[in-house]
Amino acid sequence: MLGLLLLQVLASCLWLGHSEVVNSFETSCPQFFFREIPPNEALEPQKPAWICQRYKNQYYFATLYDRKMRIPVYSAYIYQPGPGKRPKTWLVEPQLIGPTYPKTMEKEWTLLNRYNVTLEKLSESQAILHDYKNLTGLNRGHLNPNGHHDDYSSRIATFTLTNIVPQDEKLNGGAWNNYEQQTMIRRTQGCRTTYVIVGAVPGNNYIAKGRVNKPSHLWSAACCVVDNNYIKAWAVIAENDRNQVQLLTLGELEDMLTELYGRGQVSLFDSDCPRE
Repeated sequence: MLGLLLLQVLASCLWLGHSEVVNSFETSCPQFFFREIPPNEALEPQKPAWICQRYKNQYYFATLYDRKMRIPVYSAYIYQPGPGKRPKTWLVEPQLIGPTYPKTMEKEWTLLNRYNVTLEKLSESQAILHDYKNLTGLNRGHLNPNGHHDDYSSRIATFTLTNIVPQDEKLNGGAWNNYEQQTMIRRTQGCRTTYVIVGAVPGNNYIAKGRVNKPSHLWSAACCVVDNNYIKAWAVIAENDRNQVQLLTLGELEDMLTELYGRGQVSLFDSDCPRE
């Protein structure tokens, strides 16, 4: 009996220790993708990291991270908006430093003081708070926005710097915010489940002395399941220096991204999600 109990405890510990930086989304956190199928390899950067975004031992969304550019390629999540306070704490991803570090997002302070990580070591692996200091005309732009989540823990989870890009300040507070807060509410009327992928196309400019890439474009795509017989989709793209968002079909966005990334035909969702 005691042996069985020990086995159960060991099994639960192994589950708790499931790595956050993973080998694939399909085997680790597929629930954030329509039909559990992530975007194809046409979006993969030279140095990718697949992150199942974990906070307080729960997965909240998935991020494909570009270790070289130090920005996310995309974040994927299920749209569940609700009222609530905006968190103020920024977090980082310990497992980008190495697999022996904590498997849940942490504050920089915690890693520096409790795990004896140097700021240099942390900054080699990802963007840090200092990278986003003293920006002019730019601010920290969420790919997965906290306002698309209905409880405080899921909102805090979006405040990881692995979910952030340098975004044009006017765009972030203007047309992009209108899309996140107004267009999404209108478009998701009648949706039972809405799967969202928000991404950033690397650009030619950088912040933080060349450490962190400033994307040329931001984009978002949604696949909404209304019922078993009806699925609808839409998409947007924005240049990251203009306060303007262009509404597209899913197929139009995939074609634009195919040209912008230049790594083959982009597919964001399973083929059952309509392209027209």
